[in-house]
Amino acid sequence: MRWEGNRQSDNVEDRRDGGGGGGLRLGGGSVGLGTVAVAVVAGWIFGINPLTMLGLLSGDPGAGSATQAPAHAPPASDKEAAFVSTVLADTEDVWGQLFQQSGSRYQVPRLVLFRGATRTACGQGQSAMGPFYCPGDQKVYIDLAFYDTLRQQLGAPGDFAQAYVIAHEVGHHVQNLMGISEKVEQRRGRGSEAQANALSVRLELQADCFAGVWGHHANNARQILESGDVEEALNAASRIGDDALQRQSQGHVVPESFTHGTSAQRVAWFRRGLDGGRVQDCDTFQARQL
Repeated sequence: MRWEGNRQSDNVEDRRDGGGGGGLRLGGGSVGLGTVAVAVVAGWIFGINPLTMLGLLSGDPGAGSATQAPAHAPPASDKEAAFVSTVLADTEDVWGQLFQQSGSRYQVPRLVLFRGATRTACGQGQSAMGPFYCPGDQKVYIDLAFYDTLRQQLGAPGDFAQAYVIAHEVGHHVQNLMGISEKVEQRRGRGSEAQANALSVRLELQADCFAGVWGHHANNARQILESGDVEEALNAASRIGDDALQRQSQGHVVPESFTHGTSAQRVAWFRRGLDGGRVQDCDTFQARQL
């Protein structure tokens, strides 16, 4: 992936030098996630904020205001942070143009780098959750150690696979700005668990498609893709399908418990966005077949 020398975003907060510790709050208690197995960790990968999925958005109103080390820009010498900042800037450029073409204004998200745990407007975030987006503060959160997990334990190496991670979470931000996330949460609250899971799958697949839309326009504008890059992202999408993760972790598949989509579905929807670059092609909620 050709990224070095491109614009870097100023909307990156570096909290990696401390603060935000503690366990995940569940009501009045605390649960540590540091020993969660890799397969379980992977189940959260690229998903909407796990705290939202668990219905904890309103469970700890003060969680986002806890004291922690002040954020600052990452050091210029940090190549991983520079990569993430560059990808974020590219999503800003693409979505800014697409929103402008539709007659609206894109509100850029912020991206937070952290280690271990950090406070968010959606509650306590931990690296065991994988990257996630919090609609309450419109921020994407990532512990960069996740990229080691992606490469070494999930078998999905490559810089475009890493870019896909960021683009997917930004896709959730786009859904938030478009009012899609709120509507889904309302519908999830009125249905059964199986119906709620089915809605979550459609939300996740749409974010995959939005990630593809970004890749399409970024490559047209800046020729960022090199040989093998698309295959890297498709491989990542395949590795984190619900069926693949469940088969790896428990030896069998439970379709009604899916929240992100199968490997084939995730690959197909990312590919759809990447090939066409059209936001309207990403309407998973009207699709009869995913």
